[in-house]
Amino acid sequence: CAAFLRSFQSPAGDGFKYLNMLQEIADRQRETLDIDLSDLEEHCSSDAALSSFTQDVCSNSRRYISLFAESADELMPERSYGVVEEDSFDVLTRQREQANPNADDVGGDAPRELPRILKRRFRVFFKPGGKAKTRTIRSVKAADIGHLVTFKGICTRVGDVKPLIEVACFTCDSCEYEVYQEVLGETFNPIGKCPSSYCNSRRGGASGTALFLETRASKFIKYQEVKVQEMSEDVPVGHIPRSLTVQVKGDLTRSLGPGDVVNITGIFLPKPFTGFKAMHAGLVANTYVEAMAVTQCKTRYSDFVVSAEDMRRLKQHRRDPDIYGRLAQSIAPEIFGHADIKKALLLLLCGGTTRALPDGIKIRGDIHVCLMGDPGVAKSQLLKHIVTVAPRGVYTTGRGSSGVGLTASVQRDTVTGEMILEGGALVLADNGICCIDEFDKMDESDRTAIHEVMEQQTVSIAKAGITTTLNARTAVLAAANPAYGRYNISATPQENINLPAALLSRFDLMWLILDVASSESDIALAHHVLHVHREGKPPELSFTPIASAELRAYIAHARSFEPCVPEELSNYIASAYAEMRQDEIEQGEKAMGYTTARTLLSILRLSEALARLRWADVVIEDDVNEALRLMKMSKVSLEDTLQDEGPKVDPITAVYMAIRDWADARGTSEVSYERATALLVSKGHNVAVLDACLDEYASLDVWLLDSQRNITFV
Repeated sequence: CAAFLRSFQSPAGDGFKYLNMLQEIADRQRETLDIDLSDLEEHCSSDAALSSFTQDVCSNSRRYISLFAESADELMPERSYGVVEEDSFDVLTRQREQANPNADDVGGDAPRELPRILKRRFRVFFKPGGKAKTRTIRSVKAADIGHLVTFKGICTRVGDVKPLIEVACFTCDSCEYEVYQEVLGETFNPIGKCPSSYCNSRRGGASGTALFLETRASKFIKYQEVKVQEMSEDVPVGHIPRSLTVQVKGDLTRSLGPGDVVNITGIFLPKPFTGFKAMHAGLVANTYVEAMAVTQCKTRYSDFVVSAEDMRRLKQHRRDPDIYGRLAQSIAPEIFGHADIKKALLLLLCGGTTRALPDGIKIRGDIHVCLMGDPGVAKSQLLKHIVTVAPRGVYTTGRGSSGVGLTASVQRDTVTGEMILEGGALVLADNGICCIDEFDKMDESDRTAIHEVMEQQTVSIAKAGITTTLNARTAVLAAANPAYGRYNISATPQENINLPAALLSRFDLMWLILDVASSESDIALAHHVLHVHREGKPPELSFTPIASAELRAYIAHARSFEPCVPEELSNYIASAYAEMRQDEIEQGEKAMGYTTARTLLSILRLSEALARLRWADVVIEDDVNEALRLMKMSKVSLEDTLQDEGPKVDPITAVYMAIRDWADARGTSEVSYERATALLVSKGHNVAVLDACLDEYASLDVWLLDSQRNITFV
């Protein structure tokens, strides 16, 4: 062990890697000695006698940790002069060492040497090498007791960080004799009587006086208990997910949060039952993992550090004129069509800007989307894909979720016996996305638990004497079927949607997806599905889809922008909102949505998300037009079906009527080309239809066009 620490040189040419680490520990710049097993394997490969040393370390890790710690104590260099000032621990240690030579003056006792662990200011951790195989929790079995194991799981419960005693110091009141006791487990039997010869002679050979625990002179470390559950894809059919208790100590504490998907490397150890439980358990012991290394599988947006190489590649993507479309098409490329739905999901991932007002009121920036459609339109597949793309995502279904399971439940802590709160799906998805499938199958009482989360973004609890508010800053993506299983054209939209207005108004986009029979689209869909089944991958697109990791990095950088709406767009957004309200009144029972003041905030959030995708700090008119277009397109499948039922209006006539109505409402005979484009894009028409309409009605002398194609009615 000492030879490895002394002689191993860094491959990067930075000198002796572990001697440099020990110097940093001596200078109080770090508190961990991280030994990489790949370095150990490389060092041992040159000597045939040490060929199995790395395997021995993995199979008896607890013992080798103490051996490496003792070797590090022997090799520990002197502290660099003037680097840091002494703290209270240094002063206390120096006083003990000075007092030790004078210990025999009290009663002839031999000088007491301080335990090494008391003077040690670092912890030894084994880091897995690059070849370490990640296992499932279910595959960690009794044969792995004492071994170093690496497994993947999701954190379901994270306990508080508490002090754990490592060395107990006892003091005698009579002779001030100090006794040190090393604590190896969670329980220990403290020394009851003073062992000094002075106390024994005073008592005439009887046992010494009582000792008292000196907390200031004892050594404590940070301790946290975490519950890690098996990943859902690793659970066999008909089984329930298994979980493991992980003990986290030292600097590794607070590196895990509820809902995090992590790779944990640690020592698998037994834990005998104590007290009353031991009578029932007999020879059976519980197990736990002592964590050595923790790696996040998905980096949170706030923790993303984009390297120079990645930033260069992202800037190259951004220079693409249709980056918005490319990013959207990169979401679930194996799912056919749904181009606008994928754009809406891209905006959901990006989100708007959360506003915190001076008086404490918060206006949420997260975007909520509900996909309501016929069976077999890939709603659940889109939800599953979003969970994998988002750095923090939780998937749940309506029937399998209760109100308590979504928000928070009160449980008894196994360690302390206190009542504690355990977060549900919405709390676990804090600063992430919660996908709820089969939303229409939920009980009404359970669905009301989501109302507060969707607007206030908090969960208020008043149970079992616990009154508190938990953060649930999550974007909700819900999928539901209409009330009749399939959309019934003869019924009103309200009867089909069958969700309360209080819930509908909280969704920024309520997307209706109807499965309409069309020979062309059905043949294209069939060819796409057959290609995916035959080749195992989607058909080639006109561009290479952006990988999920790059997509996360692009969105993480986009979320660092805080776009605002300029004053010159205020009138335009206000008139668009007023027009939406008027259209809803005119449609009456046939209205396909529920427009409130929340709809205005939805327009702003979608516009801000589009500005973020452009890496801009200001919202422009095109962003607002695209937001309005998405709101219009969310009901387009229903409108197309209704138009098929009733008299058909061709697109060119619809464009002409929209321009004429706009001009009549404002009492003007002139309409600029930019205004006409903005008006019609927000209504779901494209520029090609507008140009065809301008040319056709100009040939009929209905209006005149100038060189810039501005319109003047005759």
